[in-house]
Amino acid sequence: MSLAPLTLKPTIRNYVWGGRALQALAGPDTAQDAPIAEVWAVYEHNQIASGPFAGRTLAELLEEYHDEILGAKGKGRFPLLIKLLDCARWLSLQVHPNDEMATQLEGPGFMGKTEAWHILAAEANAELIAGIKDNTTAAALAEAIRAGEKILELVEYHRVQQGDTVFMPARTIHALGPGLLVYEVQQTSDLTYRVFDWNRPLTGGRELHIDKSLAVSDPQARGQIRRANPAETSLVHCDYFHFERLTAPETRDTHGESFHALTVIGGEAQLQTEHGTQTLKQFDSVIIPAGLGKYRLEGDFQVLCSSVGS
Repeated sequence: MSLAPLTLKPTIRNYVWGGRALQALAGPDTAQDAPIAEVWAVYEHNQIASGPFAGRTLAELLEEYHDEILGAKGKGRFPLLIKLLDCARWLSLQVHPNDEMATQLEGPGFMGKTEAWHILAAEANAELIAGIKDNTTAAALAEAIRAGEKILELVEYHRVQQGDTVFMPARTIHALGPGLLVYEVQQTSDLTYRVFDWNRPLTGGRELHIDKSLAVSDPQARGQIRRANPAETSLVHCDYFHFERLTAPETRDTHGESFHALTVIGGEAQLQTEHGTQTLKQFDSVIIPAGLGKYRLEGDFQVLCSSVGS
C-alpha cells in the first residue's frame, strides 16, 4: 500500500509586520500577544503531525521514501515552501537571487527564490510593490538602493483584491502591503535581501543587505499579476511549480509524477484515499505523496494545489 497523505505541524514566524488573522494555527506554545506574520504550512523541516511517522520531519521521511513522496520529477530535497502570510504592516522592500546568483553569493547548496502569491483577503485599497518603473536604468536603481527611502520613488505600486494571483520571478524588487492575507508558494529557499525596511530599527535580525541587493536586482524584472477570475483554475505554471485552484468535487491523480500539496482556503473538504477519509478545514494543508495516485475531494471548498513539473 502507498503512503497515506502527510499532514505537517506548521512552523510559526513572529515578525514585526504580522497580525492576528492566523492566530488559530499558532498552537499553545506561541505567545498570544505576538504578531503572527507567517505560517510555514508545507516546509521540509516541519514535523509529521500524526500517523506512524509522527514526530519525524518531512526531510527525514524523504531519506527513506524519496521517490514515493516526490515522484518521477523529484530530485534532491523537498522543492517547495508554502506559507500563509498575514500582512498588518508593510513587509520590507526586498529581492531574491536566482539559482545561479544564490550559489555565487551564498555557496554550494543554496537555491534561488521564485515565488507566487494568491490573495486570500484584501482590505479596501490594499496594495503591493512588484517591480520598478519602466525606463529605470541600472545605474539609477543602484543609486536609489544606496540612498534608502529614495527607492520608493522608483517602485511600481499595484492595487490588489481577493482572488488575484501574482507571479514574482527572482531578481524582482517587491513588498507586500498592509491589509493582505496571502498564500505563497516558492522554491525551498529563505534567501531574502532587504533593500529598504521603512526606517525600522536595524535590529532583531532585520538588517539591510545593500551590496547583495545591488548584485541581484534587475530593473527590468516585473511581477506578473493575474486578476481574479473564478473560471480559471491554473494560476501559475513555471519551471519550479504548478499552482492551481480547485473548487468542485473531483477525482484527481498524481500519476506518480509529483506530490500534490493541498491547502484549504475556504470551506471544508473531505479528502478520500485508499487510506480512508479525512476532513480538511480552512488553512489545513496536506501532502499527497506522488505514489498515492488517485484521490478525491468532496464538499464545498476552495483548495489551492501546488506541484512540480508539467
